[in-house]
Amino acid sequence: MEALKTVILVLIGFGSGIVIAGAVFAFIAIIGVVPRLAQKTKTENCIMLYEEAIILGGIFGTTTMVFDYYLPIGKTLTIIASLAIGIFYGIIAVSLAEILDVIPILSRRGRLQTGIKYFILSIALGKMAGSVLYYFVPGFFY
Repeated sequence: MEALKTVILVLIGFGSGIVIAGAVFAFIAIIGVVPRLAQKTKTENCIMLYEEAIILGGIFGTTTMVFDYYLPIGKTLTIIASLAIGIFYGIIAVSLAEILDVIPILSRRGRLQTGIKYFILSIALGKMAGSVLYYFVPGFFY
């Protein structure tokens, strides 16, 4: 009886994970991050590579939550990976803001005619400062 309960819980957890992962990938596809990124960087021929990297990153991220393993990649590669993760989160946030037209609405209501690029830069720097505090100040996240 206990084994059947465990099997059912595993199937529910696995099914829930698949649904959530599908929703996240659909969200990324709907807001058009990959084509927009390829268009801005003039790398339209690498769209498949971008999509595969997102999928592999999702799989890798999921396995780190299930399995406890250590990759001895050193400080330099850890910094590069952290920077890539931060850039990805930034791209998602800016793409979502662009899709929802948050920045034009804020500029219209706030009567911002000039300095929009500084507004966006301040948001990005604020996110970066929060990340630095989270990772480098012990006990900050409690």
